[in-house]
Amino acid sequence: MKKFSIEFKWAIITTIIFLAWMTLEKQLGFHTEKIKWEPLFNILYIFPLFLLYFLALREKKVKYYNANMNWKQGIISAIVISFIIVVFSPIAQFILHEFISPNFLSNTINYTVESKKLSLEEAKEYTTLSSSIWKNISDSLSFGVVIGAIVAYILKTKTN
Repeated sequence: MKKFSIEFKWAIITTIIFLAWMTLEKQLGFHTEKIKWEPLFNILYIFPLFLLYFLALREKKVKYYNANMNWKQGIISAIVISFIIVVFSPIAQFILHEFISPNFLSNTINYTVESKKLSLEEAKEYTTLSSSIWKNISDSLSFGVVIGAIVAYILKTKTN
């Protein structure tokens, strides 16, 4: 487990930053009156996520690989971080929907119905805690691996 202690640390930090981002979204009104803009605002989370993966892989390179990390080592580290985040995802989603923004799902359902995107039944079926967890898992894996691959490429030790 010592081998992946840096990844574990950064997965926890990333999960906490995700919850902070969701708190910011709520405070700025993206879970209530500005809910139609929430998906666009949520995309901006890519920037802190990129920074978090950069800091994590840089720490891995310096402290674990003695400043000599190749791309493969970096991407493996990024994938491990992504998988640990996935493990924390249901807990983070529960905290989000239970404590940070308990009305977010119902507000999303109401907006979806009012904007005539789905019927009430369809919106209730589509917008659930379970679907939020699965979406977060999918996003964590896909964004984590892609961003991790880019960061690993940037941070790989250059050879002459």
